[in-house]
Amino acid sequence: MADILDAALDTAMHDATITMETVGGRTLRVATWRLGEPSDHLPILFFNGIGANIEAVAPLAEALPDRAFIMFDMPGIGGSPEPVVPYNAVTMAWTSTQLLDKLGVDMVDVMGVSWGGAMAQHFAIQHPGRTRRLILCATSAGMIMVPGKPAALSKMADPRRYIDAAFMEEHFQTLYGGALGKAAGKADHIHRLKPPTRRGYFYQLLAMLGWTSVPALPFMRKQTLILMGDDDQIVPLANGTILKTLIPNSEMVVLQGGGHLFLLSHSEECVAAMRRFLDASDTPESAKAA
Repeated sequence: MADILDAALDTAMHDATITMETVGGRTLRVATWRLGEPSDHLPILFFNGIGANIEAVAPLAEALPDRAFIMFDMPGIGGSPEPVVPYNAVTMAWTSTQLLDKLGVDMVDVMGVSWGGAMAQHFAIQHPGRTRRLILCATSAGMIMVPGKPAALSKMADPRRYIDAAFMEEHFQTLYGGALGKAAGKADHIHRLKPPTRRGYFYQLLAMLGWTSVPALPFMRKQTLILMGDDDQIVPLANGTILKTLIPNSEMVVLQGGGHLFLLSHSEECVAAMRRFLDASDTPESAKAA
């Protein structure tokens, strides 16, 4: 399994175009796949989890080869320079639109995982005219959420999980649970991670302090797919139920045995659900709302 994931990563990053882009007063390391190639589909703008660099989820771009992908490392994460001043969801959503402008992209399907799922929600709320559909993975409505297990949350907030491979190895099951936490594939995930700077990690945590999408979600009419794992130690399944209740045009798919990294451990199921959702025709109601 690890060899398969390694090959997928090598192929995905080989096919990616990596650039450093200065937008909104910030310099970001940006990866794009197939952008500018003929396609019947909109590009996917992807927001990553906290502290995670592009390489952590790059195989996903290879798994959907008929679509363009846009990902970037947050300030101080991966290859993006350390931030000078803090940022929040509002400023980073705006910065994302500046990046789309620079890349010549008008509208996108938006996807986010964990911390990035909150960013994806905020982007869709703040910039509805640039969002067609929304995919939310292993995420919540922000501060109003059902918390994960204390043991997992305490390890999640510790940047040593990126800096110290032995720490990550020791606590992987507590952090991520599910199938991947018990499999050899965890070593592959660990070596794909690049440590964030301490300031970058702290500012990313700070960016969502006090943030919640709860008041806005009932008024957001974007068709939304919610993917959740039933063994997620960090963002319990109940949070997906909250999102499903609040978002009018939403559906939820539960990955059985899926931990916080079900995008990797249950990749085939996830890709099938995403493809079905993204390829479905718009209903008259959703098209009007969009």
